[in-house]
Amino acid sequence: MCVDCGCSIRGMKGQAEEHSHDGGETFHSHEKSEEGDVDSGEHQKAHEHLHHNPQLNDVKTIAVIQKILDKNDQEASLIRKHLEDNGVLGINLMSSPGSGKTTLLEHLVDVANFKFGVIEGDLETERDADRLRAKGIHAQQIQTGTACHLDAFMVHKGMHHMPLEEMDVCFVENVGNLVCPASYDVGTHLNIVLVSVPEGEDKIAKYPVMFRQADLVLITKTDLLPHFKYDMEAEKAEARRIKPNVDILEVNVNDIDSVKAVSDWISFKRKMRG
Repeated sequence: MCVDCGCSIRGMKGQAEEHSHDGGETFHSHEKSEEGDVDSGEHQKAHEHLHHNPQLNDVKTIAVIQKILDKNDQEASLIRKHLEDNGVLGINLMSSPGSGKTTLLEHLVDVANFKFGVIEGDLETERDADRLRAKGIHAQQIQTGTACHLDAFMVHKGMHHMPLEEMDVCFVENVGNLVCPASYDVGTHLNIVLVSVPEGEDKIAKYPVMFRQADLVLITKTDLLPHFKYDMEAEKAEARRIKPNVDILEVNVNDIDSVKAVSDWISFKRKMRG
């Protein structure tokens, strides 16, 4: 996680400074050298592993990381209020690189009965955002540079360039990574975690912190099942061992019904929120 790899500690030098190019469609994240005050707070989901990490036995290090996460949580709360004031449901999409987040969104727009936009996170390039724009989806690119996850500060700045008044749902397509994004609240209401058949049978068991955050697990690329050793029922059982009440759907984007099932799940969650 970022609390191990060090990018969070580097971030304590200051929050990311972002500037836009090309008509405000892209943000680049850079570090500033000033340190800000941090108020205390608690976001149990993102922080629960912090004090149980055997690599973090330095009280001072834990205190610094806790400050980072606390300040991030405060910013995430502002994002949620911003979304709620506009009647928009926020959904965080997380997975390994190549699990099918962007491809899912490309197909979802063809069947969804709600309007959505996407805040797109990648270290470099606008390739995924360009794919979404080609489908008529409003996509706001955030280039993180070296950061292996989005945080609430990046997302909040990007959010102000989204036409929320025209949207029902705002997706945050996080940087492809099954580790660090699980630790950072980005101000959404729901988390969807994707895992693809070609990734193998061990990903859910190996990355429990991520799958514990999931409201919905999507097992993607199921059309490739004939070519891989993959015990679908065992993987579903593993996900429910980690989080008993999690919803799980199988997805093959070439099967419109499976994409429609994802759309229906989101529509149901929207209705439940009133």
